[in-house]
Amino acid sequence: MKHFINLKDINTRDLKKILIDAKKRKKKRKKLNTLEADKGSPLKGKMLIQMFEKASLRTRVSFYLAIKQLGGETLTLRSNELHLGQGGESISDTAKILSTYGDGFMLRTDSDKKIEDFKNHLSIPLINGLSPSSHPTQILSDIFTVEEIKKKPISKLNICWIGDSNNVLDSLIAASVKFSFKLNIGCPKKFEPGREVRTWVKKNKKEIFIYNDPKKAVMGADVIFSDKVISLNDKVNKKMKIKKFKEFKIDKNLIGYAKKDCIFLHCLPRGSEVSNEVFLGKKSCVWQQALNRIHVQKSILLYCFDKLR
Repeated sequence: MKHFINLKDINTRDLKKILIDAKKRKKKRKKLNTLEADKGSPLKGKMLIQMFEKASLRTRVSFYLAIKQLGGETLTLRSNELHLGQGGESISDTAKILSTYGDGFMLRTDSDKKIEDFKNHLSIPLINGLSPSSHPTQILSDIFTVEEIKKKPISKLNICWIGDSNNVLDSLIAASVKFSFKLNIGCPKKFEPGREVRTWVKKNKKEIFIYNDPKKAVMGADVIFSDKVISLNDKVNKKMKIKKFKEFKIDKNLIGYAKKDCIFLHCLPRGSEVSNEVFLGKKSCVWQQALNRIHVQKSILLYCFDKLR
């Protein structure tokens, strides 16, 4: 049994094994329908329980399809429908019940402490479907997409992030350490990555490059990543934040400073941080990126269930 909570805590060898397995599985699915199981149904009889405390489209549907294609089943819960949310039942008691009923638990939450508390009381694998400090399934899938499109290891590419410092960026920073790729970050001064994540990078003898000028950040980029500047539960002055990020909008002019064959990726949903021309243009690979969540999460599930070969 293995958890999948933060890329920082998983060794690079295992992360690469997941990506190799996902590549093989995607290739073998070309002739199969959406709900047809993979050959051998490696997770037949297994059930993944997933719980959402925050809105979700891609994570919810992709995990549903991932476990189905591996021959298993899924049950989706919302915390406000449980005693945990309304009746004050403890996390430890909830975790024991979930461990009795299911084989794995995927949680999307607005609390890192809740992730840690569940981890301490579950006797089944825990997968982080997004927390305030991490979105590991998204970023590992994104690495898969980059390598699939560029046909080379991500370690040989220049990666750029333009946007807010959030959980997705924290996972991208963790990935830059694990996979040894150059990462440029473009954001306004007040929205730079926090001290904790920067200290962790230094501790691992790596470096990230932060620019308050978006043009300098995208210079020579093979891939530009972004995310919504105003997230659903952002407790800030939204008008002020949008104003601060005005110069960081990813449009035709800005992307022109990157390499000619640069691609654009966005974990979605999108906002005003990218122009329609870029988002719907030839450099955008966002739909392929979203689809790949299924394939990589299948291999993450196999990793958690000790079925990865």
